[in-house]
Amino acid sequence: MTALMQTRQQRAEGCGRVAVKRLDGRTRLARLFQEGAGKIRFPETFAPGMEAVLINTAGGLTGGDRMQWGVEAGPGTDIVLTTQACEKIYGASFGTADVSTHISAAAGARVQWLPQETILFDNASLQRRLEVDLDADAEFLAVEAVILGRKAMGERMLHGHFRDRWRVRRSGRLIHAEDLHLGGDIAALSVQAAVLDGCAAFSTLLYCGPLAESMLGKARAVLGDGFGGASHWQDKLVIRLTAVDGFALRKKLMPLITVLRNGAPVPKVWKL
Repeated sequence: MTALMQTRQQRAEGCGRVAVKRLDGRTRLARLFQEGAGKIRFPETFAPGMEAVLINTAGGLTGGDRMQWGVEAGPGTDIVLTTQACEKIYGASFGTADVSTHISAAAGARVQWLPQETILFDNASLQRRLEVDLDADAEFLAVEAVILGRKAMGERMLHGHFRDRWRVRRSGRLIHAEDLHLGGDIAALSVQAAVLDGCAAFSTLLYCGPLAESMLGKARAVLGDGFGGASHWQDKLVIRLTAVDGFALRKKLMPLITVLRNGAPVPKVWKL
């Protein structure tokens, strides 16, 4: 042999897709697919809706890892999706971790996308996409929170790459789009006033539905005079929140989620 053979490093790959239907006044499982490191579990609930917990059995992601999630909510269904724990994105020697989620909600459906925080370690590299297709009267709530290193462990994200892309459509028409990109010298970038102003944790909350305007005042009351703001237009409510660390972020994030869930608490796994 004239050249050295290169061994492909093992990478985590996972896929989980769930479809739900309405049956006898309750949301029931219609289809379930799971592959590789992607698993979905359904805690027992006495409510008419369903709760699904997404699990990455690899225990975290690094460069080259891939996860795909899919949710299909049938007419009149109600499903809450969360994660078993915070997703950890470890430093990458090469490559970028890729996470994609596609959600569709039919007529009268309600979908709540409530994963726990994503923790980016130093030199982490992650690209993430959220694609949502809503029927004319479907209701949707999404929360994504990011922590740049664990302050309690003396960790900081100094360098790395993070790109987050959201596209939400109602009846085929684009109603919300955003692209976030942090790259290179994260430590220098995050201290800029127009970026994070020295904060190490941030979150975006998006609600699309008929209660958007009525929730605005309650959300602003929870935010108080801290780092964050809430805006409403048409049937959409967007909240931006920053905090010095993950603990401070969660103290604001949990009551905000309760507001956007019309008084319902966060999923139980958030408190375990």
